[in-house]
Amino acid sequence: MSGFFGCISKNNCVMDVFYGTDYHSHLGTKRAGLSFFSKDSGFQRAIHSLEDGYFRNKFENDIKGFSGNCGIGIISDYEAQPIVVTSHLGRFAVATVGKIKNIDELEKKCIGNHHTFSETSQGSVNPTELVAMLIAECESFVSGISSVFEKIEGSCSILIMTADKLIAARDKFGRTPIIIGKKKDAYAVSFETSAFPNLDFDTEYYLGPGEILVITADGYRQVQKPKDKMQICSFLWVYYGYPPSFYENINVDETRYRCGAALAKNDNIEADFVAGIPDSGVGHAIGYSNEKRIPLKRPYTKYTPTWPRSFMPQSQDTRDLVAKMKLITNHSVIKGKKGIFLDDSIVRGTQLKDNVRHLHAGGIREIHMRIACPPLTYPCEFLNFSRSRSNFDLATRKAIKIIEGREDVDFSEYSDTKNGKYMAMIEQIRKTLNLSTLKFQQLNDLVDAIGMPKEKLCTHCWDGTGCF
Repeated sequence: MSGFFGCISKNNCVMDVFYGTDYHSHLGTKRAGLSFFSKDSGFQRAIHSLEDGYFRNKFENDIKGFSGNCGIGIISDYEAQPIVVTSHLGRFAVATVGKIKNIDELEKKCIGNHHTFSETSQGSVNPTELVAMLIAECESFVSGISSVFEKIEGSCSILIMTADKLIAARDKFGRTPIIIGKKKDAYAVSFETSAFPNLDFDTEYYLGPGEILVITADGYRQVQKPKDKMQICSFLWVYYGYPPSFYENINVDETRYRCGAALAKNDNIEADFVAGIPDSGVGHAIGYSNEKRIPLKRPYTKYTPTWPRSFMPQSQDTRDLVAKMKLITNHSVIKGKKGIFLDDSIVRGTQLKDNVRHLHAGGIREIHMRIACPPLTYPCEFLNFSRSRSNFDLATRKAIKIIEGREDVDFSEYSDTKNGKYMAMIEQIRKTLNLSTLKFQQLNDLVDAIGMPKEKLCTHCWDGTGCF
């Protein structure tokens, strides 16, 4: 996942963009970038790796030299961005959020048309550079963005900065959000509404799927209407989103409370305490505890002053080490006790297995794991979630392979909760993780917790649907 933030103001907006982008740090993994425009300095840009540090530390020296009343920033998955290009449309900066499934095919077509790509993405084609190239092939930004939406498979939300405006274009199926914020003399464009309050922006407008807006310091205007079909990523509420944020005017943490409550209503386990696996499991645990009237406790404390996010380092061994080192078990809470633990999901299960091992070593009596979403059986086709070298890294796929003894399996049988194979898969995951019991959220309960019609939500990673 990635997240961007932009601002256009009648005053200098460097600090707004700097801090607004920083408020997306929970989304990014490897790269970050800022770009500004001023009449005196023109386009300015800086890009840094985040693998060995934090956004604010990496950019604090850059912002001293930046100026401008228009700027964009992004915390990015893999590619270096924003890209700054010169074209017949003029000079512009562009940042993107999404995943282009057919990038190899589009690359070949561009090269066949005698285009060139720079080496700005660790030896592969930078998706944002490809998007900029496709936009610049057309007669206007609107027709160029529409062309991108027509040609790509996957998802792509776009933020463009020119010398006098921002252009925001939400993915054609709205898989990721774009929200407009407003304050005196300035407008902002953000992935997360949680970036607004401390910068004094009020949430003004949620873009619809495929909608395109042009934003200036005086206001914004629609240049392409939203499409009818929406498939926003459900996992935004379950895991990715920051607790104070809203998507489609639905709060993240309130949704997690409802998820936890739904799990509690379908449960009959007696326990001494309820706990959330930090960080995103905490909201689900609060909902479960409040519904079940079982005390909420903290058997884990997350040590945050120095440890980075566990998936930042490239090495899996290093990721596992970081995940282990930053969670400290409180033996006083767990020794001889029965605990119900809430987590957002089980992807590969590696970190959870280590957590369980530490709980057993601390003398816990029983571990009852409750997962806020259904089992992740299908790798994400639209965003960079659950990205791995093999689909069989997923805990569900590993369990199914053990059960079936082969990989060529009809996975739909394992997504059907009424099918005995589903229960066999859950039992295999439970045994692998050494849990007392394991239950996953029912998909209809998750949909109800979010509060949107299922047809407007992407649930592909759980049931294989959502491919338009």
